[in-house]
Amino acid sequence: MTATLIDGIGLLYTADPEREEIRDAALVAEDGRVAWVGPAAEAPHADRRVDAGGRCVVPGFVDSHAHLVFAGDRTAEFEARMSGRPYSAGGIRSTVEATRRAGDAELATHAAALVAEMLAQGTTTVEIKSGYGLSVEDERRSLEIATGLTDETTFLGAHVVPAGASADDYVRLVTGEMLAACAPYAKWVDVFCERGAFDGDQTREILRAGIAAGLQARVHAAQLGPGPGVLIACELGAASADHCTHLTDADVDALASSGTVATLLPGAEFSTRSPYPDARRLIDAGVTVALATDCNPGSSFTSSMPFCVALAVREMGMTPLEAVRAATYGGARALRRTDVGWLRPGARADLVVLDAPSYVHLAYRPGVPLVHQVFQAGLLLEEDTQNRPLVVPL
Repeated sequence: MTATLIDGIGLLYTADPEREEIRDAALVAEDGRVAWVGPAAEAPHADRRVDAGGRCVVPGFVDSHAHLVFAGDRTAEFEARMSGRPYSAGGIRSTVEATRRAGDAELATHAAALVAEMLAQGTTTVEIKSGYGLSVEDERRSLEIATGLTDETTFLGAHVVPAGASADDYVRLVTGEMLAACAPYAKWVDVFCERGAFDGDQTREILRAGIAAGLQARVHAAQLGPGPGVLIACELGAASADHCTHLTDADVDALASSGTVATLLPGAEFSTRSPYPDARRLIDAGVTVALATDCNPGSSFTSSMPFCVALAVREMGMTPLEAVRAATYGGARALRRTDVGWLRPGARADLVVLDAPSYVHLAYRPGVPLVHQVFQAGLLLEEDTQNRPLVVPL
């Protein structure tokens, strides 16, 4: 095994609650894992050395909510919203039509390009949902494609009811034949619990079926207005309730007293001109908060976690430290992962070298490409001559 020392770190943000920040720091990666972190003056010997040049190092971002397997374009919908038309979930069906027409190779190539785009911006762990197939075969193949890109795959057959179907018949399909076909390719089950999608009873039925099939639960909740999604997520022990834009006091209390993470998706509010979630309210109540991109073609077509960090600080009442913690440690908790999202011995050596002295610059300099280097499992991301991100050994 070859050990790599990364030193010259001006500020190391570990996201480890026991020692969250270390100045003048170093880190040793060995066999894809963090072997040691601490002051550079105390660093052990290693076979190779990388000089961070006084830059800030943070854990690789953990994007716990993304919809990457799709085809088509919804530019016109976005343009209409920017002209004053309010957002509704109806546009999902246009993406379903395009996705059903697309071949496997087209879907896989497009999704892989988005994952590479994310990696180049510091995201080293990503969750990928289905939900743009809404038929047994199209949901199954979407998840099979996703398994080639991540271990964090989510069955979202319950995204919306497809055109021409009755809600009752479709719920039976989702909990029966579709679930049976998709469960072998999924780790999670998710439901869009929202007006225009699935109500509380339907959400509970679908989640329980998924749990019985061996999947873990997560829920789209309270994006467009108050609803039962958050309480159902907490009731069923879901790993996360995502969006959380319109919360009641009961929702906040339930999140605070449960292990369910509130995953906030500010890219969706930015792209739909909707009110932002009140992260300050959640954090002050003791709720674990995650940030994710919600990368999708309709309501949040961004792959940038740094952009979401900047939005969280500017629009959601989070400090820069809280936002970076939510984009790393919080995202890992939303996926029930302890091997990513922080830099401590034993964790996977996923880290981002920022071309800045502090993580505060992610919010201080929004839109500026501050990612200098990305390491994933101890390997350094570089670019080939055609600017396609690759992961290569040091």
